[in-house]
Amino acid sequence: MRRGSLERQNLHIPSHIILGIWSLIVIFPLWVMVINSFKDRLSIYQNPFGLPQKWNIANYGAVISDSDFLGYFKNSFIVVVLSLIILLLAGALAGYALANWRGKISRALYFFLIAGMMLPIKIASIRLLELVKFLGLLNTIWSLIPIYVAMGVPVAVFVLTEFIHAVPYELTEAAIIDGAGRFGVFVRIIAPLLRPALATVAIYNLVPFWNDLWFPLIFINDDRAKTVLLGVTRLFGQYQTDWSKVLAVLTLSAIPVIALYLVASKQFIKGLTAGAVKG
Repeated sequence: MRRGSLERQNLHIPSHIILGIWSLIVIFPLWVMVINSFKDRLSIYQNPFGLPQKWNIANYGAVISDSDFLGYFKNSFIVVVLSLIILLLAGALAGYALANWRGKISRALYFFLIAGMMLPIKIASIRLLELVKFLGLLNTIWSLIPIYVAMGVPVAVFVLTEFIHAVPYELTEAAIIDGAGRFGVFVRIIAPLLRPALATVAIYNLVPFWNDLWFPLIFINDDRAKTVLLGVTRLFGQYQTDWSKVLAVLTLSAIPVIALYLVASKQFIKGLTAGAVKG
């Protein structure tokens, strides 16, 4: 018995080595970003990978006090939170409808929606700019919300529809027998079970929403409506760039993404592994 357990542990050694190497590859850029945010501009060039000889927190103070970082952060926070709320609600309702609507039309609609995962929305940037201008949303943060919702719909519909398919129909049937309507079944039965899948969709879309520079660069010129990454471009000079302040802004902007993942990590892992084991 002991020999068998040792053999099983040995089988996991290659996977642990690969995961360890991958973790180092992922952590290394974050390490470089964080430690260099505490250095002055010249120290970054002298020793970009080592710890700072003198920890300089003035970069963070300068970023917060001398720039409109808090305003940029607020704009990004509003856009991302509203986009995720609308996306999760629309994706959950669409997934519930497609999972319970059986027929050729529903399958065609489902494949039409998830086809968006293969077509980058950036190829329609000119048309989207014309549409945003027609709606009078140019130079406002509200121009980004419908774009981000459209970006996330294919993944949301795919994940949530398949997750709802895995929910035993006996639960829905029992609720209907008790007198619940379709919307009542969704609110009382389906929605509580969707938390892992919703966390997966939220974290999967949070990163591209928060780190997007393309659409803010196209839609927004007003400093009051700029997002965090668009505000970072103001720190790039024509002849030189203060990389210590740039890295300080990027470090601060990474905090919300890391915090959300830490809060929802258990639900995220459940959502990724849902349906992986059947029996």
